[in-house]
Amino acid sequence: MTLALNHRNLGLTPYADSLQAMKDFVAARDDGAVDEIWYVEHPPVFTQGMAGKPEHLLSPGDIPVVQTDRGGQVTYHGPGQIVAYLMIDIGRRQLGVRKLVELIEQAVINLLADYQVTATGDRQAPGVYVNGAKVAALGLRVRKHSTYHGLSLNVDMDLSPFQRINPCGYQGLEVTSLKKLGITDTIESVQAKLHYHLATVLNYQYQPLTHAA
Repeated sequence: MTLALNHRNLGLTPYADSLQAMKDFVAARDDGAVDEIWYVEHPPVFTQGMAGKPEHLLSPGDIPVVQTDRGGQVTYHGPGQIVAYLMIDIGRRQLGVRKLVELIEQAVINLLADYQVTATGDRQAPGVYVNGAKVAALGLRVRKHSTYHGLSLNVDMDLSPFQRINPCGYQGLEVTSLKKLGITDTIESVQAKLHYHLATVLNYQYQPLTHAA
């Protein structure tokens, strides 16, 4: 049985605004609330997870650093990167966090397969990789049986800020993007495909992604 899914395509949104909106959504939801996926891009920002160590911030410079409440270490968000925030009632879905992470990774792997690009997940360092370079990062938080935070996928963005950090806490980790992998589709097209694959692997009723508000 597939479940209903709402989505919001919010366009360019400051990180702090998205974080507060996610917290408010999860705090207000009840057992009957429909799960949601929000798609955004953020202005340049480094976000430091709950376990984040300051030594992984090498030289942030003029890019702001925001302490956040997801799992994981430090990462970078910027224009040209799709961020998908997943508010999923994992109690209702009977999903463990590890299984949910694997399903999200699989959606990205399936998306890249559409472009004849072979990608893999990593159980020890969640995310999606192509030839050892990270193209998508994951970080989740669970509250009231609901996840929030989610996935970032590098589409066509300036990757140089990743050199100012140890991405996800790994020194020297190479980061790539769909553009560097030879994929030239627009971010809107990639986002629509990602939405299809997330809805499919998570067994939701698929409805095409609407344009950003």
